[in-house]
Amino acid sequence: MDECPRCGATLESLSLGEVTTVSCERCGYADVPVDHQREREDGETWREALQRFYG
Repeated sequence: MDECPRCGATLESLSLGEVTTVSCERCGYADVPVDHQREREDGETWREALQRFYG
C-alpha cells in the first residue's frame, strides 16, 4: 500500500464493482477520480447565486 499524501499514514484500498480507490482512515483523504468542468467561464456573483437559490 502507498502512503497518504496528506498525513503519511498507510492508505486503504476500497472497491465497489469495477471501481477501486484508496482512502486514509487517519485524515479522511480519498483519491476519487472525478471529471470537473466549469459551467460558466465568467463565474457567478453571490447575488446571482442567491437569486438562483431562492428562485
